[in-house]
Amino acid sequence: MLVLTTTFVVALLIAWVSIPSIIRVAQEKHLYDEPNERKAHVLRVPTLGGVAIFAGLIIASTFFLEPDTDLHFGAIFSATIILFFTGIKDDIIPLSPIKKMIAQLLACTIVVIQGEVQLTSLYGLFNVYEIPDWLGIGISIFTILVIINAFNLIDGINGLAGGIAFIVAGTFGIWFFINGYQSLAIIAVALCGALIGFLRYNLVRAKVFMGDTGSLVIGLISAILAIQFIELSQALTVFRGGKAPIFAVAVLIVPLFDTLRVFIIRVLQKRSPFSGDRNHIHHLLLDIGFSHLKASFVLYTANLLFIALAFALIHLPPLVY
Repeated sequence: MLVLTTTFVVALLIAWVSIPSIIRVAQEKHLYDEPNERKAHVLRVPTLGGVAIFAGLIIASTFFLEPDTDLHFGAIFSATIILFFTGIKDDIIPLSPIKKMIAQLLACTIVVIQGEVQLTSLYGLFNVYEIPDWLGIGISIFTILVIINAFNLIDGINGLAGGIAFIVAGTFGIWFFINGYQSLAIIAVALCGALIGFLRYNLVRAKVFMGDTGSLVIGLISAILAIQFIELSQALTVFRGGKAPIFAVAVLIVPLFDTLRVFIIRVLQKRSPFSGDRNHIHHLLLDIGFSHLKASFVLYTANLLFIALAFALIHLPPLVY
């Protein structure tokens, strides 16, 4: 417990202390997120807050991680660094969607193949059990891609992506800690600490945005935590019968549901699912009069309620036998 507490504090302090310098550099170099008709802000706000999230996450977690772990954290952090630099490039000089997708595919492939973060079964969900390695690799890469882009898409108002990522990492981190998966708990706690340090400057009257630098990184780590939870939870009777994948979806419900919803709307309107618009749930909340803070807390509450509901229902009989 002491290690986790120290990890959280170190990550928080790194993000908290580094952001003022990041803001100053962004202002001097005119690295702003400019307002437009799709954006929810009306003032120019410095980007690159994700640099602080990345720094807190990487420095704190690598310092406290145990060397004898079954997971290949070298591969995981290599993929994280790829997305970090992809995000920086996109925040300073926008990348084309195809280049961003190539970088994401590369990072996801490294995590799944070299890092061995892979779904090996659906454990009875939809009556699917063991799946071939080649199919598991494809499903795992697709799953991580979806979660990365889901966090990228909900990063539209103050505090939303950071707050939801804190809930996700906190939920999985508690489970990893309780069940003795120390290294995964450290990564989750490090992300939570870095996010709190960031939210200090982003939640109320945002002084900085995380940008793609932050959203890509938190999406990747959230996806890794979710897949590892699904795989490791099968040792516990309570999550058998296809319950683990459902619980993981409940933890990620806000970004996943919003992404699915806007993609369907765009396809029905005969537009590219990756085209921008103001159809996200957070935009709709702003349009009916909610402030950024209230809209974010509404979605935090919804996410927590789904987690609580899913946890309450895991004690029901297995979905399948």
